[in-house]
Amino acid sequence: MGASGVDLGAAMGESYPELGSVCEAAGGDAVYLVGGAVRDLLLGRGRADIDLVTEGDAAALAARLGADPVEHERFATAKVSVDGHEVDIATARAETYSAPGALPDVRPAGLEDDLARRDFTINAMAIPLLGEPELIDSHHGLADLEAGLLRVLHDDSFVDDPTRALRAARYAARFGFALEPRTEELLRKADLDTVSSDRREAELLRLAAEAEAPRAFELLAEWGLVDLREGGVELTRRVSALLSSSGWRDVAPRDRAVLAAATGSAGHEVELAKETPASPSRGVELARSYSAVELALARALGAEWLDRYVELWRSVELEIDGEDLIAAGILEGPALGRGLSEALRRKLDGEIAGRDQELEVALQAARRLDEVG
Repeated sequence: MGASGVDLGAAMGESYPELGSVCEAAGGDAVYLVGGAVRDLLLGRGRADIDLVTEGDAAALAARLGADPVEHERFATAKVSVDGHEVDIATARAETYSAPGALPDVRPAGLEDDLARRDFTINAMAIPLLGEPELIDSHHGLADLEAGLLRVLHDDSFVDDPTRALRAARYAARFGFALEPRTEELLRKADLDTVSSDRREAELLRLAAEAEAPRAFELLAEWGLVDLREGGVELTRRVSALLSSSGWRDVAPRDRAVLAAATGSAGHEVELAKETPASPSRGVELARSYSAVELALARALGAEWLDRYVELWRSVELEIDGEDLIAAGILEGPALGRGLSEALRRKLDGEIAGRDQELEVALQAARRLDEVG
């Protein structure tokens, strides 16, 4: 049996059967399962993203796995598909930072150096793929895992990479963990402005995609790291629930909608939420002038009519098209679009039904425009 009563070999075989192919391709090089995959095995949560570290050549190992790897030379990493699963392979490395928030400078190193560069002790554990699958835990991550604590590995952790503070909120919300006191002290001093806006947004979007994103944003606000819009936590809860429902699940990207709900970065959803369209056609006209994220936020702010737009109105289509109008003598140009738009408007509002009525209305509208022209 392995750590915390988990049979590591059996758990790895059940959750990550594709690692057998990696063992065969390793060629004797030491290869380790690291990070979140180890953490989630110990928590009994099943699969996580697969991160491997080798003390050999990551790109060579990826190539031996029989696929064309995607390589990131600066960080000595490679991404490859193994038995249909994406695997990240990295050469064990150490890191230094030229300035707070900068991307790291890396050099090849051993496994212990690689684990020491990680964000929290719960992510600084490894299991060898070759030989006995024993837990390598020199930073006492298992003890913190069992205690439900997030602990950084050194005092400059949030200075080197302030996005670790955003990850702290993600893990704390996902697992219900608390910050170890010294870690909380350091985290509250994190300066996210030293990180590029692209990196900061990418980390916030990862957080926003989580099921427990509302709690994560609440924590960030409590820690003084992110300013939320008024009512932002409650709005993120409503948007999360909305985009988990069957009718809205595919309407807007969850991560961007939840982030916008928290921070107020979407645009004009408040104005849209105040609208009450007098007809289905007006509702469609309104909705189509806003982004998908704005639609989701406006609905969460109370615009119930958007349910009808999503479930009914947006899928209404004509049985006719431009070719039918051209065949009836309408020239290509604005009149064509005007005719089809008028037919769709009246179909949405229940004034006409069927192909014949659509064509009649469309031709009348198109010819009126031709006469005016």
